[in-house]
Amino acid sequence: MALAFSPEEIEVLIKDYRLAIEPSSDGKFSMPATDMLNKIKCSAYLEGVAGIFESSSPLATASLFAKRYSYLIIASSLYAMSALNKGMDYAIDNCHIESNYQGQAWLPKARLTNRHVSQPAEGRRAEWRDGIIRNVFADNLAKAWDSLSKSVPISKAVLWENTAIYVYWLYENKFGVGASADQRSRIQEDFEYLINEAPAHLFGESKNPLTRFNSCKVTTLASDEPIRIRKTCCFYYLASDEPEDYCPTCPKIKHEAVVTNG
Repeated sequence: MALAFSPEEIEVLIKDYRLAIEPSSDGKFSMPATDMLNKIKCSAYLEGVAGIFESSSPLATASLFAKRYSYLIIASSLYAMSALNKGMDYAIDNCHIESNYQGQAWLPKARLTNRHVSQPAEGRRAEWRDGIIRNVFADNLAKAWDSLSKSVPISKAVLWENTAIYVYWLYENKFGVGASADQRSRIQEDFEYLINEAPAHLFGESKNPLTRFNSCKVTTLASDEPIRIRKTCCFYYLASDEPEDYCPTCPKIKHEAVVTNG
């Protein structure tokens, strides 16, 4: 791995994008990602992490876990692809969930068994990029969401929108920080491809879920900043002690005084 990534790149992937090189000392909530494909193991794991989220709702627990899982899978993989022009194997059978606490927050990381690093051949980046996208989404997240939705009666639409919101946020707010002009150009090109052009089969779905949940940002009374109003509710309010404690982007909120922001 050190031969393909510089020490500085590895440090960024570990520090900022949830990549783990070594197994976590917290074995209780660490597991091979393929355990999610086993209904009994998946249900048992969700029952365990419910305590972390202080959630008594299976829907809220599944959704909150899906947010963390989608982030740990897409953050390092898509940053490597777009900012570093490098890729690794994120297929679900090559991934481990490594439990990690930072302060009071549970922020699990992704550890890869096979750390082989790929780079696009001259003039074949588009083909290589499709392979990376397929590996991350169709070969991992699509399988995870299909299994999770069978373990808990939660719609895959909720799980995919949980994934989509992080893709938007990472590309719009994080990946470009400190990037060179060439990196910013590649990051923007990849983002446009992901949300507008990438075919559905790369996601293991009948429709591109990143396109499906993309919408214009709007300014509302519920938020000081322009937001994409979700199409599905993530059930966060079911894990909150406060009644009707919805996320600012929740469709359950009456988004009054909506002003299109482009």
